[in-house]
Amino acid sequence: MYKFLLIFIAALSVLFTVELLIPVQTYVIQPFTTGLATVSAAIITPFDENVISSGRILRDAVGGFAVSIESGCNGVEATIVLLAGVLAFPAALRQKLIAIGLGFVAIQALNIVRIISLFYLGQWNYTIFEWFHLYLWPVLIMLDVLIVFALYLRWLATRDESSVEQASGHA
Repeated sequence: MYKFLLIFIAALSVLFTVELLIPVQTYVIQPFTTGLATVSAAIITPFDENVISSGRILRDAVGGFAVSIESGCNGVEATIVLLAGVLAFPAALRQKLIAIGLGFVAIQALNIVRIISLFYLGQWNYTIFEWFHLYLWPVLIMLDVLIVFALYLRWLATRDESSVEQASGHA
């Protein structure tokens, strides 16, 4: 347990430090965040042609309301927490890569739902938008990370059980 915590904290420290580096922000984080706005607009457009994405901004062309996807709102930090947990827990590299890939998709899928919901909540009621933005969605995104990690641990346990059964001749 101590080894896990030590590796987890070290991985968090390194990954959050790397994320803050200007070249990483410029060439990875900002283009990724722009991509989130573009994907969100592409999902909304078949149902609402008034949405425009420009850089990190998602805007209603008629009403003018806009949301800007900033650091802390792009799911990168949540992904870093998952990545640190997966790296800290002992498993085969292939298992870790699968968990990281599927976890990234799960976090970003929920984050896109978050972005779209906030876009419409802000147009409807700004007070409710702020409450969802500051309190509910951050908890839900981190709960997503926890659930993905718990599912990963469960998957590892079932794989370990099946390999023990195969080694002992029970199928």
